[in-house]
Amino acid sequence: MADISITIQDNGPILIRGGAAVADAEGKAWEAKDVIALCRCGQSSNKPFCDGSHNTSGFKSAPRA
Repeated sequence: MADISITIQDNGPILIRGGAAVADAEGKAWEAKDVIALCRCGQSSNKPFCDGSHNTSGFKSAPRA
């Protein structure tokens, strides 16, 4: 099994690397990919995935652990 990592990008999406599965609330899975970018700004037209809308929406968030 590959190592899975999750990174919150400053002012951008959540990146999931390592082939994690993503499923909706009903358990239906999207196609597994090696890198997945999940939208945090809420403006993506491809939710739950990022389409780069954060770049023009003024989204700002840079949480720190």
